[in-house]
Amino acid sequence: MVNAENVLICIAVPLAISFLFIKGSARQLVSAFLAGMVGCLLSAYIAGFIQMTSGYSTEDTSIFLSPMIEECMKLLLILFCIYLYGASSRRIELFAVGIGAGFATFENCCILLSSGTLQLSYMLVRGLAVGVMHIATLVALAKGIQLLKLHKAFYFVGIAGILSIPVTIHGLYNLLVSKPGVSSYIGYAMPMLCVILLYMTNVAKKD
Repeated sequence: MVNAENVLICIAVPLAISFLFIKGSARQLVSAFLAGMVGCLLSAYIAGFIQMTSGYSTEDTSIFLSPMIEECMKLLLILFCIYLYGASSRRIELFAVGIGAGFATFENCCILLSSGTLQLSYMLVRGLAVGVMHIATLVALAKGIQLLKLHKAFYFVGIAGILSIPVTIHGLYNLLVSKPGVSSYIGYAMPMLCVILLYMTNVAKKD
């Protein structure tokens, strides 16, 4: 059993030291990355506690609880970064990418260390599916926040509405990959398809 706190310290300390030598967008990206790792650890604590108290199985927790817990945590982290650095559209998307990458990196490192030597195919799935999924859901969330900011609708109902998008994507992914077969292959492909669509949206907006 890997000690997740030790993994966090090993990755976070060098990144924290880098603050002495970086400024501007680089510092904001590293801050978001660190926040994503901390958020991943906190989400695991909360999900584990609820699983123990509710009697849910590991699979049920993954499908029904984890998407809500993790995406709510990511939203809080984005709002915290916005509070610290400001709410320009470019920064919101930067925070989303940084938090998503930090969340996925920390989760994958813990899985790899706790499971020992794994097949390359499994780790490719972890990187290209699970890792990408965390970035895809956060970029989708960031675009929702940008819309709320644009239309001056930054209130509870609006936030709950945009939060439903990443929760749905995350929950659908976990549900599809929970059983082997065709559904799992669809689930593995879904995060990359979402990223491609989001990227095309950015390109279209610039044009």
